[in-house]
Amino acid sequence: MDRRNFLKAVALTGAAVTTIKDADAMSVLTQSFQTTNAAAKYDMVAVLGGEPEAMFRKAIAELGGMKNFISKGDRVCVKPNIGWDKTPELAANTNPKLVTEIIKQCFDAGAREVTVFDHTCDDWRKCYANSGIEAAAKAAGAKVVPAHQESYYKSVSLPKGRSLKEAKIHQAIVDSDKWINVPILKNHGGAQLTISMKNYMGIVWDRGFFHANDLQQCIADVCTYAKRPVLNVVDAYRLMKT
Repeated sequence: MDRRNFLKAVALTGAAVTTIKDADAMSVLTQSFQTTNAAAKYDMVAVLGGEPEAMFRKAIAELGGMKNFISKGDRVCVKPNIGWDKTPELAANTNPKLVTEIIKQCFDAGAREVTVFDHTCDDWRKCYANSGIEAAAKAAGAKVVPAHQESYYKSVSLPKGRSLKEAKIHQAIVDSDKWINVPILKNHGGAQLTISMKNYMGIVWDRGFFHANDLQQCIADVCTYAKRPVLNVVDAYRLMKT
């Protein structure tokens, strides 16, 4: 695989897994932004061993530091997986310790504000609370917003999509200057794996359409949205196999 067709901004916490063979599919997550300094030695980093926040600190340092991705005054959206009414020990959602560290580093890099959300599968209030992410994000200074009503979403064009030519994406993403994708690594009955691209399901409104109309292609299509994450941070601290 050509280096240009691989991820230019990925930090994996706990494990590194690459399964996509199609260069076109991989390139939908390739960034066109220019980093703010030349300190980064790698495009992708995997760290094994330690607590989530410590592993992320090691990973982001190898990528040149958070200031390589976030600039002073940026409005940043951090998008973890908060989809399920489960506690952190069950590894259904992104680890709240990782979310906390990412938020802190965004502010340290000069972010003006940080917003956190997810379009949950279970009741959003229970997911936000029992995942530990709502409390952790607020304690770190982030704004936590809901995503359970269509009014929170804005229609965007997907000119490069094959099945989808438009989608409703959460306004926290649309209105941000930068966003950071923070999925948890899991297997999935429909998509086989839940990693960075599958986490896009939490930024769109009509997921039912996706499931009824070629889930894989719809996910690929929404990943062509022009505002791509500046950083993909994969939580593999604990792995849940369903």
